[in-house]
Amino acid sequence: MITYAKYVEQITKFQSLAEAACKDELSGAIKTIKDLMQLHGITVEDIAGGSRAKPEKVKSSVPAQFKNPETGETWTGRGRAPRWLDGKDKEQFRITN
Repeated sequence: MITYAKYVEQITKFQSLAEAACKDELSGAIKTIKDLMQLHGITVEDIAGGSRAKPEKVKSSVPAQFKNPETGETWTGRGRAPRWLDGKDKEQFRITN
């Protein structure tokens, strides 16, 4: 019958062998990758810097087109019209340059 200590010894031995095999395979994989990159003319910048995500669009502010002369409140003309324009001709409140 195998004792607990023997199992621990075998586990330690197998862990060392597994780590060595991993290092060998990793170095082989890195060499293969480098060879393929050189063959196809690919650089690290091509891989790391080549983000294909679209850059976020910068939202510019829209100038106000309408102004309430009583309060100075403005409206760009986009979205829902403010209450101070309800039932009124909005052209009367248009800002002219």
